[in-house]
Amino acid sequence: MTDETLKSSPLQALHEELKATMGCYAGYALPEHYPLGMEVEHLHTRKQAGLFDISFLGQVRIRAKEDNAAVVAEALEALMPLDIMGLEKNRVRYGLLTTDQGGIRDDLAISRQEEEFILTLNGQNREDNADYLENAIGNDCRLIREFDRAMLSLQGPLSAEVLARVLDQTTIMGMRYRDSLAMQWEGGSLIVSRFGYTGMEGFDLSLEASQAEAFARRLLDDPDVAPAGLETRNSLRMEAGLCLYGADIDKTTSPVEAALVSSIAACRRAGGARAGGYPGAGTIEGQMEHGVYRQRVGLRPEGDVLLGGGVELFSDEGRTDRVGRITSGCFSPTLRAMIAMAYVTPSHAAEGTVLYAADADRQLHKVSVTALPFVPQTAR
Repeated sequence: MTDETLKSSPLQALHEELKATMGCYAGYALPEHYPLGMEVEHLHTRKQAGLFDISFLGQVRIRAKEDNAAVVAEALEALMPLDIMGLEKNRVRYGLLTTDQGGIRDDLAISRQEEEFILTLNGQNREDNADYLENAIGNDCRLIREFDRAMLSLQGPLSAEVLARVLDQTTIMGMRYRDSLAMQWEGGSLIVSRFGYTGMEGFDLSLEASQAEAFARRLLDDPDVAPAGLETRNSLRMEAGLCLYGADIDKTTSPVEAALVSSIAACRRAGGARAGGYPGAGTIEGQMEHGVYRQRVGLRPEGDVLLGGGVELFSDEGRTDRVGRITSGCFSPTLRAMIAMAYVTPSHAAEGTVLYAADADRQLHKVSVTALPFVPQTAR
């Protein structure tokens, strides 16, 4: 896309004022990094708090025409292997939309607010997935797109203290991990979720576009907060061993291959109270029982070589035995080392296995399989 066709975030003026280096994310012009650079932003977020603009994500509300949450939960359980019936009010979960072939249509966050559910979709295919949901939930439910809302993410160990200085202190400090509350700020409505996609303590916030800049400035006035770009969000989610849709997971990968079996609720698995009933259930249950031909692993390259998506992996230096492919790679500021994720055959997935990566110039680099996450997650 050209600069002229990119959508602007509600925080566009603020990003320009802060001299951000902009990039294209899901059709939006959003900060890659600010003048101090990704590494400084990353380490600041690890120690204090970083503020991210994630307005490229898409939020939809789904409610029953008769305001009956059970009707919506039943409709959504037919589309994803979650225990949505058991999702309590003001709680949020990570979930997957699956395909009929057992692949991943999207990964998302879903929360229950009173008698309705809010789904946060990946920006890359949010229109298509909103259309899919709208057509699939049936005539008794209604889907409302809220793609015009701004979305911010405040992440880091001091994020709760920071947010408590802006919103109601007692409410914010009393929130548990994965609580999601509707709140008010200067006359506008917010959805505050103690959640995020960095593996750290933090909050995702959905708010009216007209209030986004004022709210962001209020947070940035706090000396513990620094603006952070999406390169930093990527390096944090990589360290946490989390998947990026379109790179590490897509319609061709299953939850079992992607090591996301934990996202399949016990009651939806074989023998559970509401087993199956979602797209691709037979394939996914078969893989859980019999295994898969590839699985997602972490990799640590030797040296300072950056190995990104598409790089092929071999078991031997002669490149006669291709065993996998890298899907994501970056520099880890926390570990001061390069890291990557890949899919490899199960026989080469054991921690410590040495493989050989052939880069774009066909040069070989030795890599070792390592456990995920690279850095322990701190969100609880």
